[in-house]
Amino acid sequence: MIFLYSLVALIPIATVFLLLVVARRPASQAMPLSYLVTVGIALGVWRVPGVEVAASSLQGLVAAAEILYIVFGAILLLNTLQESGAISTIRQSLLGISPDPRVQVIIIAWLFGSFIEGASGFGTPAVITVPLLVAIGFPAMAAVVAALIIQSTPSTFGAVGTPIIIGIEAGLDGVPAVKEQLVELGLTQPEYLTLIGRWAGLMHGVVGTFLPLVLVMVLTAGFGARRSLRDGLGAWKFALFAGLAFTIPYTLTAYFLGPEFPTLIGGLVGLGLVIPAAQRGLFTPQTLWEFPSESEVNPAPLVSNPPQSGLTARQAWLPYGLLGGFLLLSRLEFLPLRRGLQSLSLTWTNILGTEVGAATRPLYLPPTVFLLVVMITFYLHRMSIQSMQRAVIRTLPILQKTALALGSAVLMARVFINTGINSAGLASMPLALAEGMATLAGQSWPFFAPMVGMVGSFVAGSVTVSNMMFALFQFGVASQIDVPTAVILGLQCVGASAGNMICVSNIVTAEATVGLAGCEGLLIRKVLMPTLYYLIFAGILGGLIVLLAPIVIGSS
Repeated sequence: MIFLYSLVALIPIATVFLLLVVARRPASQAMPLSYLVTVGIALGVWRVPGVEVAASSLQGLVAAAEILYIVFGAILLLNTLQESGAISTIRQSLLGISPDPRVQVIIIAWLFGSFIEGASGFGTPAVITVPLLVAIGFPAMAAVVAALIIQSTPSTFGAVGTPIIIGIEAGLDGVPAVKEQLVELGLTQPEYLTLIGRWAGLMHGVVGTFLPLVLVMVLTAGFGARRSLRDGLGAWKFALFAGLAFTIPYTLTAYFLGPEFPTLIGGLVGLGLVIPAAQRGLFTPQTLWEFPSESEVNPAPLVSNPPQSGLTARQAWLPYGLLGGFLLLSRLEFLPLRRGLQSLSLTWTNILGTEVGAATRPLYLPPTVFLLVVMITFYLHRMSIQSMQRAVIRTLPILQKTALALGSAVLMARVFINTGINSAGLASMPLALAEGMATLAGQSWPFFAPMVGMVGSFVAGSVTVSNMMFALFQFGVASQIDVPTAVILGLQCVGASAGNMICVSNIVTAEATVGLAGCEGLLIRKVLMPTLYYLIFAGILGGLIVLLAPIVIGSS
């Protein structure tokens, strides 16, 4: 019976995949239909009260509004930099480091994007790096693919460790079995979270080291003139160097300092090592690779024909430096700025008389920092009122194009997640789906554990929410098959991060920043292989760790 309900719970996810990838329908059509399918199953099979479904939908609208706010802030910052002429200067400075797009994408997407993920999370790296890549000559589709691929390794420790500190902790909080095991292990809750982060950091450190190489191979095979994987392999030295420059400090930070700063420190150290190396030609490909000339018709209109400026490279890059610095300062717990930004909280409890609620902290959201940087840029770059008006006017239509697809995706996720309140006596759809997978997997569960995390982030659009949904489930399965629970929870984190690559809300958000629409299915197809690489490699690694764990750490 559990397996039958698992199959039914799979239908909403299968609907998304079939419509986007197989039928090649745009998300603006696929996601509203998938939302209706989810609502139908929730009402008809799970027997969720209609008022609960309506409340979950309203909760989703609040979350969608937050994401649209992020898109607005990122696009406005880009348009402001375009109007000031900074984009033209940034383009020249990046080309000065290396004219090779394989090197450029590693520096901008892998390292700079990881730093932004570590400071802010919530899809911010894509909305910053995608327009920047397009500005230096990348086809819009290639830029989006690159940004999606790097949403994996950094995401477990994104937003200053939120997916573990909040996601895992909320999923396990107050559970007697968890408390009993902590007593047996002699660990406090924070120490247990650090242990989970160590395992996640180790697995990410191994799998993620090769991700820059996977990234450039996808780039050359998907967008090069010869569609050749070999062109990507030509950059293997630089790709592996950049991978290690990030993952070594990342893994060491996860082990010694905890889950807050691995991605931040990895990104900063990586940038500090890789940019000087690229400038000196160390490990860089000897043969230049470029996009075919016909791809030049595809850049997004947002960043075409950037005006020339008299700005220096330091002046042009300063807004991005301020952005990273402000995001970091606003996320550090020991600074009063974080508490001040969080002090304004808009809460909607008991929506429509249900237990469903929604809350937002508008000042603490990343776009608030974007808007602050926009205002600073206006004065630093001595812009005119007219140019600022043009930046705002060019930003608003992008939101209109993405609102339906993004809103429907988030609404579907909230209904799917909140189906635990029902009169059929069933677990929520995500848990029913996971239970079915566990029943089939048995002792081979470590290999499949990342896939559950992937399902959670694919549906919810968030590593944090995936961890909230499935942490207790993963803990329970690990206890049943007598393997270290921290390892399995680490695999949950890794899988959830991998699912970020194919998450519909992330894809729609990234598309919006460069004026693309309706390409969601194509994008999923292009990043499906990197996602499978991550899940399979992590699953095999997890299985080996579980096999060796009794030797290394005892039977904990």
